[in-house]
Amino acid sequence: MARQDWIHKWLCYAGALLPVWWLDAYILTRFPVFGITPLLLPVAVTAVAVLEGVSGGAGFGLATGLLWATAYAGGAGGRVLLLTLVGMFVGALARYALARSLTGCMICSAGALTALLTVRGVADLFFMRASLWQLLRVAVPQLIWSLVWTPLVYGVFYRVYQRVGGDKLV
Repeated sequence: MARQDWIHKWLCYAGALLPVWWLDAYILTRFPVFGITPLLLPVAVTAVAVLEGVSGGAGFGLATGLLWATAYAGGAGGRVLLLTLVGMFVGALARYALARSLTGCMICSAGALTALLTVRGVADLFFMRASLWQLLRVAVPQLIWSLVWTPLVYGVFYRVYQRVGGDKLV
């Protein structure tokens, strides 16, 4: 792939992230379901990692983590590291163990969201901000609600993947 094509591909992925981020930050936060909003940015990282592999997933995770840490209230630098690791591990898992498809994305999204919510929950438990029961009452519905949005997010990035010269998936 030529350098211009590579730059064009990642600009297209960045452009596809904008409506997902807009939906996550400005639309779904206004209409929480039972007080819960989904986490779409980790799902976006998972979708790109499933399609692009280890280095693409890690790079996109790094960029998305920077967006997540800087654009949201209470943003922490740990989100950058977490999304980079999610992109790397999901990319490896999708490349070598799972099908690079919506099903693989759903499985990887469930694992990634569980890991992210667990890290957040352990930190909250450590600093005694909430009890385990309170954390589970939020984390489990948030996981499920985020997975409901996974096919839409995957579809957005799969469409970009098809248009920018990605190899054809079966």
